Amino acid sequence: MFVELIATLFAGIGCAGIVMLLNIALARRLPKWLMPVAAGAGMIGMTISNEYTWFGRTADRLPEGVEIALTVDEQSWLRPWTQAVPYTKRFVAVDVAGQRRNAAQPDQRLVDVYFFGRWSPVNLTPMLLDCAGARSAVLIDGAAFADDGSVADADWQAMPAGDPILKTVCET
Repeated sequence: MFVELIATLFAGIGCAGIVMLLNIALARRLPKWLMPVAAGAGMIGMTISNEYTWFGRTADRLPEGVEIALTVDEQSWLRPWTQAVPYTKRFVAVDVAGQRRNAAQPDQRLVDVYFFGRWSPVNLTPMLLDCAGARSAVLIDGAAFADDGSVADADWQAMPAGDPILKTVCET
């Protein structure tokens, strides 16, 4: 966030500097209001660029084996350009390479699910998925495993058959 703020300030300074040099080259014929308008336009342009490139930059830095399961795009009237082209504000990634299985429960998989947000810290949630039963259990407080490999105190929640997290984990 701090780096983006610095980049935005430098974009404004750079655009104002270009207008200043252009004004000098044109023997000071440009109106005086053009330099602050150029600085503001440069900063707004940099902010828009950062919004639209955040998802790509973040997704490119994910380690191997972590796959994106779901993206959430946003439109806002406060950002009119998003009405034409929504931007990705949040996404969910699953560590499919690090998934764990128990031979006694072949349809169940324990995975780490990461929740990314544009201005939010990354949240990690361990999740147990039952591929055959299309259900999931969040294991934030840990889990107690029974002798047969099943989770004794899981709070199972039904998932729709086409759920992207279930699909990502169970089809790999």
